[in-house]
Amino acid sequence: MQTQGRAELQDFLEHPLQTSCNGLTLRQIGNHLKCQSASVPRVLLINRVKLLYRKAHPDLFDVLLIPTMPNQMNVFGPLSFVGLLMLSNVFMTFAWYAHLKNLSSAPWWIAVFVSWSIALLEYAFQVPANRIGYQYFSLSQLKITQEVITLGVFIPFAMFYMNEPFKTDYIWAGCCLLGAVYFIFRS
Repeated sequence: MQTQGRAELQDFLEHPLQTSCNGLTLRQIGNHLKCQSASVPRVLLINRVKLLYRKAHPDLFDVLLIPTMPNQMNVFGPLSFVGLLMLSNVFMTFAWYAHLKNLSSAPWWIAVFVSWSIALLEYAFQVPANRIGYQYFSLSQLKITQEVITLGVFIPFAMFYMNEPFKTDYIWAGCCLLGAVYFIFRS
């Protein structure tokens, strides 16, 4: 029994969406827990399934402790998500607005070509960032994190690169975003 349970657990940890755990797939367990697997981060669902599995197989308690302990990815996953998203937003901000300063006298199609070239670099950081982040955060949490980072990148860009004056409206916009962060992350 214990060998079969270990094999089942190992298979589940390697392929959590396809493998059944005690006769239920991860999606079925997610629905059973009154949560949609599309809106709940994969890590949280896997941890809930581990708890259910632990109750079903108490003889494998020692095996189940190992995967639930914090590991390097639990720490560096969210950090790499934020770091890549910050890099992405720097490129995005330049792609969207730098042509207003640097290419204002050039034909619009040249500005489009240059902006799209910069945006390609933005997507090279944004896509991996969101793939990493989606393992830890819900879709709405990803979006609000991106909005906070965007404002944090845009304000220095506007002030130092575009020579715009600082406005207290930036502070009020930041406060509104903090409210949005609270409502998105509170549950």
